[in-house]
Amino acid sequence: MKILTYLLMCFVAACACPSVLVADETDRKEQLASKSATKSTVVEGFSIAEGDHGVTIMVDGKPFASYVVDDVNKPYFWPIVGPTGKPMTRAFPMQKVPGESSVQRDHPHHRGITFGHESIVGPDQSGGDSWHEWITFGGLRQGPGNNPDSDQRISTIASIKHLAFTEMEADADHAVVTEICDYVDPNGKRFLSEERRMTFRAQEDSRSIDVDQVFTACDGEVCFADRKDAGLSIRVPVGMAIDSGQGGRVINSEGEMDDDTWSRAAKWCDYHGIVDGEHLGIAFLNHPSSYRFPTRWHVRSYGLFAANPFAMQSYDPSLPDGTTTLQPGEKLKLNHRIIFHIGDASAAGIEKAWQDYAETVKD
Repeated sequence: MKILTYLLMCFVAACACPSVLVADETDRKEQLASKSATKSTVVEGFSIAEGDHGVTIMVDGKPFASYVVDDVNKPYFWPIVGPTGKPMTRAFPMQKVPGESSVQRDHPHHRGITFGHESIVGPDQSGGDSWHEWITFGGLRQGPGNNPDSDQRISTIASIKHLAFTEMEADADHAVVTEICDYVDPNGKRFLSEERRMTFRAQEDSRSIDVDQVFTACDGEVCFADRKDAGLSIRVPVGMAIDSGQGGRVINSEGEMDDDTWSRAAKWCDYHGIVDGEHLGIAFLNHPSSYRFPTRWHVRSYGLFAANPFAMQSYDPSLPDGTTTLQPGEKLKLNHRIIFHIGDASAAGIEKAWQDYAETVKD
């Protein structure tokens, strides 16, 4: 697949919602290009480096997190560097790490940190699956496979299409990047719009990313189906995963641990273990203003770690159907903070960190 030239990074957007097909994007891009996004030139503290395929957030001139917008069917963070300089997500499929077994190279759609949903239905039966990718089912990027079942799944793959970075600011204490995305079906029709605001901070023993998402039903009614494969997700480093046998553990705010955290509702969830010989962790915090707080967690022993407010019955048949419907013009908001820390949740003070986060005001 040819990497698309990254042309829209210097433009600003207002989330206008005309009823148009994404196949005809010229007018939308012109609307988004009304002002220029700002870029920090700070060297001490935070700075933002623009590249051909996204942005890299720097702390004191060194990379913290890269955000890739044009590689596959959705944007993702990778790589992410933790407080001690270690990688904080799995590298596959972006990079094959020596010593990583084929068993650990599962689920190629689990890229770093990303957002997706297996089934969103828009107006006139538009919509699709943005959780998976073409390569999940044997396709080569945007090509069909050799298995009819795979071809059927590939035909449902939707895209979260980056349109523009509308804000890029950095100073000594933090950096902020805001983007506008369109959700488009396999035929190129838009069925949902999203504004995604990402805030980056660093302390001596931790780093964090706030991800604040606002979804708008721009072109008509939108239904988020009750699916377990949905939400903001992280694929933890291989050594941190419970299945690696290196002491990885999961704990949530309710005191539930490991496999018992799967599908459970909690204010926060923490995955910790060994990364290149160091005991590190990832805390995933859900803000009280976020949709269906406290969220349910799709967390697995092999390393998937996702906040999923959309699933109810697919996690527990005794619960009602969790399908979420937005009327035209209606919005849905998700607010999360991801903390990369040293040690386990107790050592990192994650309960106190959640309390501090809960006191922040979200628009």
